[in-house]
Amino acid sequence: MDYNATIQYLYTQLPMFTRDGVSAFKKDLTNTLELCKRLGNPQYQFKSVHIAGTNGKGSTSHMLAAILQTAGYKTGLYTSPHLKDFRERIRINGQMISEQTVIDFVADHHTDFDEIAPSFFEMTVALAFDVFAKEKIDIAIVEVGLGGRLDSTNVITPLLSVITNIGWDHMNMLGNTLQLIAGEKAGIIKPGIPVIVGEHQPEIAQVFVDKAQQENSSITFASDEWTIEGKSEVESQKLKIFEHVDLSIKRNSLPATHNPPLNLKLDLTGTYQLKNVKTVLAAVEELRTQGFVITDDHITTALQQVKNLTGLHGRWEVLNIQPLTICDTGHNPDGIQEVVKNIAAVDYHHLHFVIGMVNDKDITKVLSILPNDATYYFCKPDIPRGLDAETLKQQAEGFGLRGSAYPSVKAALQSAQQQARDNDLVFVGGSTFVVAEVV
Repeated sequence: MDYNATIQYLYTQLPMFTRDGVSAFKKDLTNTLELCKRLGNPQYQFKSVHIAGTNGKGSTSHMLAAILQTAGYKTGLYTSPHLKDFRERIRINGQMISEQTVIDFVADHHTDFDEIAPSFFEMTVALAFDVFAKEKIDIAIVEVGLGGRLDSTNVITPLLSVITNIGWDHMNMLGNTLQLIAGEKAGIIKPGIPVIVGEHQPEIAQVFVDKAQQENSSITFASDEWTIEGKSEVESQKLKIFEHVDLSIKRNSLPATHNPPLNLKLDLTGTYQLKNVKTVLAAVEELRTQGFVITDDHITTALQQVKNLTGLHGRWEVLNIQPLTICDTGHNPDGIQEVVKNIAAVDYHHLHFVIGMVNDKDITKVLSILPNDATYYFCKPDIPRGLDAETLKQQAEGFGLRGSAYPSVKAALQSAQQQARDNDLVFVGGSTFVVAEVV
C-alpha cells in the first residue's frame, strides 16, 4: 500500500474515536501492552515526560518540547488529535515522521493488528514508541489522549508526570464529577515519580495530593510557584515572570523579591497560555534537578518560536487580519470560557461566530457560556461524530443564540468573512475538528 492507502486502512479498519466515539475507547491497557511486547517493549527504551489534563496539555507539550530541543536534546513529541496530517502526532525535533515510516510499520505489523484488534489510538501510540526507541531520542514528551489511568500512553514510566488542570469533558467516560475526572487523570502518577499539577483547584487538589502520597511521589502545584504578567499583541504576547519565595528557597537562590523577573516573548496568544507557561516552567525546574541542562536563554529562545519549532496550530491563531479572523480548538466548558474571555479582550465592533460541535457530548454548558450579541454561523465538522448544523442551530436558539446553518465549515467561514466589516471579529471554533478545516 502507498501512504494514502495505508492511512485509509488505519481510518477504516481500526476503531477510531473521532469516527466511532465511546466504542473506540478501551477500558484497559491490554492491547497496548501486547502490541508493545511484540515490538520489544520500546516504551522502556527512552526517557519521557507524561502530560495529562482537560485543557492546555497540547500547548504545554509543544512548549516543553520546543525548550528541550532548543537546549540540544533530541526530542520526541507525541500528541493527538492531528489537524491536517496523521503524522503531526509523532515528531522528532519538530519534524513529522516520514510517510514511509508509517507505511513500513503498518505493513510489518498487519498480522499483529488482525490478531490483537487494537484501536486506532492504540496502534498510533505503539508506532510512536517504536519510532522513538529506534531513533534513540534523548527524551519524549507524551501527551495523554483521553483521561489518564486507562489511556494507551499510560504504559510508560516517565521522569515526570504533569497534569495541567481538570474541567468538564468526556464525562460519559471519565465520570460526572470533577473529583472522578481528577481521579482518572491522577492515574498517570507513578510510584516515586514527581508530579506537577498546573492549576491549584481547591475542589480537587486533595485528589492529587492523596494519590501522590499513596505513590510516594513529590507534588508541585505550578500556579503556586510563579506569577506572570502578560501583554497581548496580535500574534504574540510579552510576559514578565516572577518566581515566588518558596520556589526561590527550593532553588537555593536569592529571595524572590531580589531575583529579577524573566522577560520573554511568547508566539502563542490567548491569555490561557499564561497558566500553561507556569506549568512548563515548573516542569523545566524539575528536569533541571534531574540533570538536564536548560538555561533561561533556552527558554526565552524556544518560547518565542514554539509554532515554528514544533508545528503547533489552532491555539488562538490569527487566520486573517481584515476582517480579523481567529480560531481556537477550545471545545469544552472551561476551554470555551477562556475563548469568551479572550474574545472580550479584542477591540471589535461586531462578533461573527462560526461554530460546529460533535454529537456525543452534552453541549448545553458550552451554549450557556456563549455571548448573545453575536451572529452565529452553525456548521457540521466533516467527521461522522459531527453534530448536524440545523440541530445545533435549534439547540443554540434555546440559549438566545441567533444565526443560520451552513452545509460546511468553509461555507460558514466564507459567509462570515463576507458579512463582516473591517472592524468586526470573526471567530471559528467549538471543536478541534472545525479548526482542522480552516488552519
